[in-house]
Amino acid sequence: MNELTPKKIVELLDKYIVGQKDAKKAIAIALRTRYRRSMVDGDIKDEIVPKNILMIGPTGVGKTEIARRIAKITNAPFVKVEASKFTEVGYVGRDVESMVRDLARISYEMVKKEELNKVEDKAIKAAEDRILEILVPSIKKPKTIYDTPEEEERLTRTKEKFREKLKNGELDDKTIEITVSQQKNQQFMPFIEVAAAPIDELDSNLKDMLDNIIPSKKKTRKVTVKEAKNILKEEEAQKLIDKEKVKEKAIERASNYGIIFIDEIDKVVGKSAGSGPDVSREGVQRDLLPIVEGSSVNTRYGTIKTDHILFIAAGAFHQSKPSDMIPELQGRFPIRVELQPLKKDEFVRILKEPKNALIKQYRALLNVDGVELVFEDSGIEKLAELAEKINQETENIGARRLHTLLERLLDDISFEAPDIDEKTVKIDDKYVENKISDIADDKDLSRYIL
Repeated sequence: MNELTPKKIVELLDKYIVGQKDAKKAIAIALRTRYRRSMVDGDIKDEIVPKNILMIGPTGVGKTEIARRIAKITNAPFVKVEASKFTEVGYVGRDVESMVRDLARISYEMVKKEELNKVEDKAIKAAEDRILEILVPSIKKPKTIYDTPEEEERLTRTKEKFREKLKNGELDDKTIEITVSQQKNQQFMPFIEVAAAPIDELDSNLKDMLDNIIPSKKKTRKVTVKEAKNILKEEEAQKLIDKEKVKEKAIERASNYGIIFIDEIDKVVGKSAGSGPDVSREGVQRDLLPIVEGSSVNTRYGTIKTDHILFIAAGAFHQSKPSDMIPELQGRFPIRVELQPLKKDEFVRILKEPKNALIKQYRALLNVDGVELVFEDSGIEKLAELAEKINQETENIGARRLHTLLERLLDDISFEAPDIDEKTVKIDDKYVENKISDIADDKDLSRYIL
């Protein structure tokens, strides 16, 4: 994390997200502040709270992508939730604490994966030993005066020959019979999975209780040696990791480095009319407040304190404004950034520059069928021009408009790709006009198709 300076964070975000300089800068500062806090000594460390961020801007301009990318950059547990899915306690819907429990689960899976990677070599060796024991069983009879060291040595040499063949893949297609542990409480899963959302913490505890009460069952399976390697490696790895240590590390990581992205925050913001749905929306804000302020939430992995989780809220705020939020919640998002609507120049850059640019994705997909897509600059310019025009005339959905345009543009090629003789297709402005312009010019038609 030390090498992730604010400038470096912005550079990494620039690889995937076009424009939105202010939002990237704010995010970079918030992340660096988090690192600085981790290096502070003394009691003041606990007093330093995260600089939560409120991102304001229309859909499709990069709000969610920015949040998702910073989680990957910092290897932090990340949860995206939609505020409109929550309802005030007492109404039907998810309770706000569920997002913290989701964060704990994701953090646990991240740490567990890291710990499994650490013991992978030992797990592979243990899996090989179990397979070799099936292929070349050890002598299980009690030793007698007729047993000789030569017999044991011969068995050892045989096993080593088989181990070499096993590593070289020479035995991969051979079918063997293995015994594995059957998943516990499997028969109770249907009941647990249909339980209501607000009691998912109870469900988690029930699962753990059943794990401790119900004895592990063994199941015999006939599989190839190749399949057995993977199955037994996974089973042995699970035995080698300390699950209590994983839980502790997961809770620590979620509490200090977790990121919760609350989308559509504007949907629970409205001028209170004293009754009806506005009361429920304000109730959601009041339920969110203690979580954002800092509270303790019980999860199946332990108690998470939310004081140092970074909260990023986002919304379009078309029919409301940030000042319509309840004052206490406003104060918990001190950093405000406005993301700008995308214009033609940004659309051109989005199509060409990012590492995951749409054009690069379509070229890779159609290259599977031997078709090479060549996008001329004039074709890209035309696509960007149409995206801006349609966003202005219909609903502005930002960069997502490019998805609908490209799908319409390339649907014939995608359908015919395996069978066409001409494997090089040039996309220029004339090609775009022939495929899309007529629909784009018809406002009623473009509203439904593009």
